[in-house]
Amino acid sequence: MESIFHEKQEGSLCAQHCLNNLLQGEYFSPVELSSIAHQLDEEERMRMAEGGVTSEDYRTFLQQPSGNMDDSGFFSIQVISNALKVWGLELILFNSPEYQRLRIDPINERSFICNYKEHWFTVRKLGKQWFNLNSLLTGPELISDTYLALFLAQLQQEGYSIFVVKGDLPDCEADQLLQMIRVQQMHRPKLIGEELAQLKEQRVQKTDLERVLEVNDGTGMLDEDEEDLQRALALSRQEIDMEDEEADLRRAIQLSMQGTSRNRCQDIPQTSGSHPTSEELRKRREAYFEKQQQQQQQQQAPPGQLTHLCEKSSTSSEAADSDLGDSMSEEDMLQAAVTMSLETVRSNLKTEGKK
Repeated sequence: MESIFHEKQEGSLCAQHCLNNLLQGEYFSPVELSSIAHQLDEEERMRMAEGGVTSEDYRTFLQQPSGNMDDSGFFSIQVISNALKVWGLELILFNSPEYQRLRIDPINERSFICNYKEHWFTVRKLGKQWFNLNSLLTGPELISDTYLALFLAQLQQEGYSIFVVKGDLPDCEADQLLQMIRVQQMHRPKLIGEELAQLKEQRVQKTDLERVLEVNDGTGMLDEDEEDLQRALALSRQEIDMEDEEADLRRAIQLSMQGTSRNRCQDIPQTSGSHPTSEELRKRREAYFEKQQQQQQQQQAPPGQLTHLCEKSSTSSEAADSDLGDSMSEEDMLQAAVTMSLETVRSNLKTEGKK
C-alpha cells in the first residue's frame, strides 16, 4: 500500500488529485490545469465570435463565468480530457447505451474516472488488484474483482458519471510491484471528514478526562456522580484493607495458640453464652495469673512451709477456683478480644457504607 501514490483532498482540487492518482505521480498542478482551461475558454470565445462580435449571444457569453474552471479549483471534464490527451489517453462514457451494448466486463478494463456533483476520483487496477483512489479517503481502498461490478453499479445508482480510460498508462512502481505480490487490507480507509470528526471527538474526550483528573486533584468541585464514585472506591479499598487486617490477626492468633499450648497446665472450660466484657476479661486474667503465682510459690517453698502456704492461700484459692470455674484460658480470652474487635470494625464499615 505504501508504494501506491495517493493524493488527498485539498480545497476543491479533486480534478488534479484524480489525474495524479490515475497516472501515479505529480503530473499536473493547478497552474497547468488552469492553463488548459484558459485555452479551452479562448477556443470557445473564438467560435462564438464567428457569429459576430456584436451579437447578443456573444455579449452574453463574455459576461458568463468560465465553464471550464472556477476560483475554488474545479475543472470540467473537457479540461481532464485534454490533459489526458497529452499522454495518449481518451475517455469513453462507461454508462452510455453505446458502451453498455458492448457488454465489456469491467475487470478487463484498466481504470475508470468517476464524477458526481463536481467531484472527481479514480478507480484503477494496479498489478492484479483494483483500488479506489478517491482523494476523500485517508488511503487507497482495495476492491475485489467480484465487488468491482457491484461497486460501479452502485455509483451509477447514486448518479455518478463513469468514464473508461482507454490507452496505455505510464509505468509506475506500484503497478510493477503488485504484479508480483497481492496485498490484503485489514481495515478499510475512512473518509477524511470522518477521520477529522473522530480526532475531534478524541480531543474532546481527552479534554474531559484531563478536567476530571484536575477536579480529582482538588482544584475543582466534584459533581454528584463523581462524588458517589469516589465514595464507592474508598469503601472498596477500606473493605480490602480490613480483609487483610483480619487475615493478619488470624495468623497472629494461630501463632499465639501454638506457643501457649506448650505451657498450659490444665484445660479451663470455656463459658457459654455471650462474649465477656473487657472488665470481665481483666478480672479473669488477674485470677488466672494469681493462681499461677501461688503454684510457683508452692513449688519453690521448703517442705516445712508447704502446709502453711496451703492453709494461708486456702481462702484465696477457693475464691480463685470459683472464678476459674467459669473462666477462660489465655488463648480463649485473646480469641474473644479479637472477635469483639472485628465485630466493631465491621459495624463501623457498614455504618460508613450507608452514609
